[in-house]
Amino acid sequence: MDIARRDLIISAAALTLTSGACAAERSDRPLGYAIVGLGSYGLGVIIPQFKNCTHSRLAAIVSGDPAKAKRVAAEHGLPASAIYSYANFDSIRDNPDIDIVYVCLPNALHAEYTIRAAKAGKHVMCEKPMAVSVAECEAMIAACKTANRKLMIGYRCHFEPFNVEAMRLARAGAAGKIRYVRSEHGFTQGDPSKWRLKRALSGGGSLMDMGIYSLQAARYMTGEEPIAVTARESTDRRDPRFAEVEDMIDWTLEFPSGAIAGCQSMYSANQNHILLMGDKGRIELEPATRYEGNQMWTGKDGREQQVTPPPGPARTQFAGQLDHLAQCVRSGREPIVSGEEGLRDMRIVEAIYRSAREGRTIRLGGTA
Repeated sequence: MDIARRDLIISAAALTLTSGACAAERSDRPLGYAIVGLGSYGLGVIIPQFKNCTHSRLAAIVSGDPAKAKRVAAEHGLPASAIYSYANFDSIRDNPDIDIVYVCLPNALHAEYTIRAAKAGKHVMCEKPMAVSVAECEAMIAACKTANRKLMIGYRCHFEPFNVEAMRLARAGAAGKIRYVRSEHGFTQGDPSKWRLKRALSGGGSLMDMGIYSLQAARYMTGEEPIAVTARESTDRRDPRFAEVEDMIDWTLEFPSGAIAGCQSMYSANQNHILLMGDKGRIELEPATRYEGNQMWTGKDGREQQVTPPPGPARTQFAGQLDHLAQCVRSGREPIVSGEEGLRDMRIVEAIYRSAREGRTIRLGGTA
C-alpha cells in the first residue's frame, strides 16, 4: 500500500471515530464513563456516585482482576462488552458508549492511561495528583490537546459546598484583607505494603496525597498564585512505613499580596483543617475536605458563627465533579479544574520537595 493511500485510510478512520464521539456528545443521553481501576476509591467511592448524577452514567470498567470486574459489571448491569483489562484497554476506542475515562490508578500510572485514553478518542478525568512530575503533566495536556479531548483533574473540593462557600466568603471580603491561611491535612497510614508508601507507584509520600488538599486550599482560599516556598521534612526512617517516602512536610507559601500560607501534610497524624485569617476576621473549616461531615465557622476572635452553606446544584461533591466534566464536553467550555490546574500544583510540589531537600527558599515562576 502506498503512503498516500495509507494516510488517507488513517485519516478517514480518525474522522469516523471523532464523528461518532461528537454525535454521542450532542445527544441528550448522560455521557458514559469508563472507570479505570477498581481499588477502594474507584469502586468504593466513585462508582456508587453515578446514582446521584444527572449528566453522567457508568458505561464500562477497567480492571486487572477478571473475577472482580465480572462481579462489579453484574452488580451494575453492565454487559460483558463493557469489561476491559489493562491489556486491551486501547480497544475502548471502538466503544461509542464510552465518552469519558476516569483514571483512578496509582499516581505513577496517571500519565500513561490519560495519554492512552486521549489517543483512543476519549475525554479524561484524572484523579489527583495529576501525575508524578511536571514533565508528565505537560505530556498529558499535550496529548489531550492533540486529540481535541477535555482533561479534568479530580479536585472534588471545588464542588464541595463548604469549600465553595468558603471561597465565596473569602472573595467577598468576609474576613477582610487576607493575611494568613493555615491548611493541614493528614491521616495515619498503617500498612507499609500500601502502594501509597511505594515511591515507584506514588511518586512520594504525604505531599503527593494529603498535601494536594493543603496546597489547593492555600491557592483557592487566597485566590492567588504563590511566588515563593520554604519547606522542611520530618520523617522517621526507622519506621518501616517510611522506608521510601516522606511522612510529614511543612511548607510556607508567599503570595504577591503579602499573604502567607502555612501548610502541612502528614502520614502519622490525623488532621483536616483550613483556617483563613484577615484583618477583619476569620473563616475556618474543620473538618474541611472530608467526603462528608465538613463544618465551617466565621468570626473575629474565634468560632463565633457556624455557617451552613446553601445546597449546591449537585446532590454530592462527587456527582458535581462527574457531571461538570460531562457538561463541559457537551458545551465545549473548559473544566474549572483543568489539566493546567493540575500542572500548576505539580510545579509547586516539585518546588516544595526541592526546598526541603536543599534547605532554602525556592522562588516560583521560573526564578531559581
